[in-house]
Amino acid sequence: MSAHEGEGKTGLDALAPDRIFDGGDLDCGSGLILLIRENMLQIPVEGILEMRSREPTVADDLPPWCRMVGHDYLGQLPGEGFTRYFVRRGEAAGSEQGEISEGEALEQDKKKAKEYEWRLRTRSTGHLKSTVYCRNFSWNLGQPASFEEKDAHPCAVEALLGALGGALATGYATECAKAGLEVDDIEITVRGSLHNILAHMGLEEGDPSFAAIEVKCFASTMDNEEKVRQAWEHTVQRSPLAATLAKAVDLTIKLSVV
Repeated sequence: MSAHEGEGKTGLDALAPDRIFDGGDLDCGSGLILLIRENMLQIPVEGILEMRSREPTVADDLPPWCRMVGHDYLGQLPGEGFTRYFVRRGEAAGSEQGEISEGEALEQDKKKAKEYEWRLRTRSTGHLKSTVYCRNFSWNLGQPASFEEKDAHPCAVEALLGALGGALATGYATECAKAGLEVDDIEITVRGSLHNILAHMGLEEGDPSFAAIEVKCFASTMDNEEKVRQAWEHTVQRSPLAATLAKAVDLTIKLSVV
């Protein structure tokens, strides 16, 4: 009989976890495993960790990961807007080289994460069109920069601004979920201007780079405004795109709670 079958729902309800943490809507491939390992180190061997998640794929990915690294997956229970997962800490985490401690496994995972390199390729695939290929995704881009009323594909300038807005919107939703904040809607507007578009077009000498980018986030919530703003600050601070652009351009970022 498995641990899950032995515990049953009543047994899980009766558990007193040594530690509880909220994984928000992260999946196992986007940092959740690192957080699980980090929190697992805060409890003793044979202690119980309760992880709360809003990401459906965790239900399929967490049990085999536990078996692989030597922890005991106890099962799950429904929560209020999230799922509660229970894991008993094992003695060690497995590896191809033998048995390593949870702390060593965490350090290995952190090292791999720091050294990870994102890769993609692009091809010119038509008139004013290039296709980007990355992992299992592909998408089309138009001109490097365009201010036409309509185009067949977004230009690269729009793609950059859209990536910034999308990263902040998704990151903010995740941060709010981890903090247990109820946010009804998140909408972000992004505006950008170049120093001299004519320099890009070859009509003048000058600087074609971004002169300014303005980001405005509108969050609809009745929750604690101080915590809502704190979650936004954390999102911006941890955003790779926002941090990079802030070093190169006049980047203004604002939050409006409505």
